[in-house]
Amino acid sequence: MLLIISSARDDSVHTVLPKLRERGVPLLWWDEAEYPGACTLTTSYLDGRWRQVLTRRGETYDLSTVTAVWDRRPDKPSSPEVREPSQREFAEHAAKLALTGAYDLMVGARWMPARPQHTVAMDNKLLHLHRATELGLTIVDTVVTNDPDELVPAWNRAGGRLITKALGYHPVTMDGEDRHLFTAVVPRRRLTGRHRLRYGPAMLQPNMPKAYELRVTVVGERVFAARIDSQASRLTAVDWRHYDDPNVGYSAYDLPSDISDRCVRLVAGLGLTFGALDFIVTPDDRHVFLELNINGQWAFVEMLTGLPISDAIADWLAEAAARPDVKDRIDAD
Repeated sequence: MLLIISSARDDSVHTVLPKLRERGVPLLWWDEAEYPGACTLTTSYLDGRWRQVLTRRGETYDLSTVTAVWDRRPDKPSSPEVREPSQREFAEHAAKLALTGAYDLMVGARWMPARPQHTVAMDNKLLHLHRATELGLTIVDTVVTNDPDELVPAWNRAGGRLITKALGYHPVTMDGEDRHLFTAVVPRRRLTGRHRLRYGPAMLQPNMPKAYELRVTVVGERVFAARIDSQASRLTAVDWRHYDDPNVGYSAYDLPSDISDRCVRLVAGLGLTFGALDFIVTPDDRHVFLELNINGQWAFVEMLTGLPISDAIADWLAEAAARPDVKDRIDAD
């Protein structure tokens, strides 16, 4: 059985679901937000045997039958009935620990992109850049620091064309509104406020000249590259995630084979089966690696370019789920 762990609102799952059904894959789509408030999960060792049972909406599922797991983007465990905030936080923390243990015991299943605890360990921009250089990919000069004295030298080295990036995604509120921290240019006037860097490390890089950008999606050993003409719009010139689809072109891209091979090796070397990689292609045709998104979005790429990414994901999951004999299953006699 295939277990899909993701939010019920996940459009990417909705894209792949019909293709999994066409392939006859038995599956369960479950969101961690249902646990513990709306479902039960019991892991036990009794009479010399391990058992894991999930019960939701009146149905019971034996998790020992799970041979493949697609861990997409679930919501967090939720106990809304617990009113007192600290007690609710305690209950939800306990639920997360129970889930981690349950996933660790699913030793026979193959995961996309990997077990959640592994993806957390691997979701590190500096690690990705270091591995990329080991594989011979080109990266830009990079400084990650909270030292205010590093900002002006970095700005000077970049010839006044310095950008800053957050080290990872985390919700932030500004002026009472939820905000997402995009890549941003550091103008000269911001140098006077460099003391603020002390309280929050940032990634500093020169703003490389761009002809266009690439989103490269790796599914197992299959690679799908999309060209993004980000320089066609002022909104997307620094960070294409500002999205200006009416003015920015997306198209399939023939990635050089050596770059494609390195992308597969980078993802696999991190113990992952999926990755979304971002590149700059410079005006002199150099491919510069920026970052790897362990569970990055891909459905928009398929919609805008026709690249069959959902088919590749469905194929990988179907093959993993169809294995007739799962060795080392925890409940084996």
